[in-house]
Amino acid sequence: MSSEEDKDSKTEDASEKKINDALEKGKVPFSKEVTNLASLTAVLVVAFFYLPDFANDLILLLRSMFANLSEWPLDGGGDVSKIGYIIVTKLMLGMAPLILPLLLFGLVASFSQNQPRMVLDRISPKLERISLAKGAKRLFGFHSVKEFTKSLFKFSAAAIIGTIICVTQVDWVLSHVMIDAIQIPATIYRLSLQVIMGLVSTMTVLAFIDFIWTRREWYNDLKMSHQELKDERKQSEGDPMVKMRSRSIAQDRARRRMINSVDEATLVIANPTHFAVALRYDPAQDRAPIVLAKGQDLIALKIRERAEENDVPVIEDKPLARSLYKVAQVDQEIPVEFYVPVAKLVRILSEKEQRMH
Repeated sequence: MSSEEDKDSKTEDASEKKINDALEKGKVPFSKEVTNLASLTAVLVVAFFYLPDFANDLILLLRSMFANLSEWPLDGGGDVSKIGYIIVTKLMLGMAPLILPLLLFGLVASFSQNQPRMVLDRISPKLERISLAKGAKRLFGFHSVKEFTKSLFKFSAAAIIGTIICVTQVDWVLSHVMIDAIQIPATIYRLSLQVIMGLVSTMTVLAFIDFIWTRREWYNDLKMSHQELKDERKQSEGDPMVKMRSRSIAQDRARRRMINSVDEATLVIANPTHFAVALRYDPAQDRAPIVLAKGQDLIALKIRERAEENDVPVIEDKPLARSLYKVAQVDQEIPVEFYVPVAKLVRILSEKEQRMH
């Protein structure tokens, strides 16, 4: 009951993250009927284009061998093995083109449905796979019923197609058999082609339905509830409290670095207690004065304290300090409109230092 309620609550389409996670774990939509159709199509292609020539070559080989049996030494087991080796080699070389299309068509059918992935989790041992309860659930579950229905459909289709062909072609078959026994292989070959073509047509319909059904079932299994979407969004974006805490820590670290940089300042322009801006101007490396730190109220007091501890001159200029605080940016040059007033202060400090020396 709870599982049904849980399934009913999953009304939202799967998120991109959940789809990617499912693909990475190897849970992909895959229709086995498409692969079966590809294999059956490969059989039809081989039977239509290659099998007649292969059968003729094999008949010629066997005919030449049996027509000249007296020329083949059969004095011991080695001679028999040699003849068997020749026949088996010819068969293997002749059947190689039969096997390659089956492999190629099967690979194309598989890769066209999903991108190949190495998923070790699918082959890792799991205790739940030997659970009797879960095994019984898989055996009598909806998936097993669906697979049984498809198998029954394929078996019925093959039986119906075979019956129709036998009934409609019986006169043609009997006429060829009665005329010449050598026509029997050709008759069987033609009937086989008709059966295979009928099966391919039937499997095309089944594969198309199964492909659509499998995709739809896969998307439905990945559907999410409102709560799952909310939890995933919170996980991807981060908890608001955690983000706020991280932002606070980052700002605190930035303030500490900024205040520590006051040690390198040339002067601090302050509005006694409300604003403070620390500037560095070294003609050898600075094109214009650089703002190392700025602050208001408590931060301004800390900047002043740090400057006094390191003998950095503090000049009180209320309008200039307030204007610089509002416009200037930390680790950047001061705006052009402040060049002149700041240059006056720097010159005053330089002259003062020269008089002291």
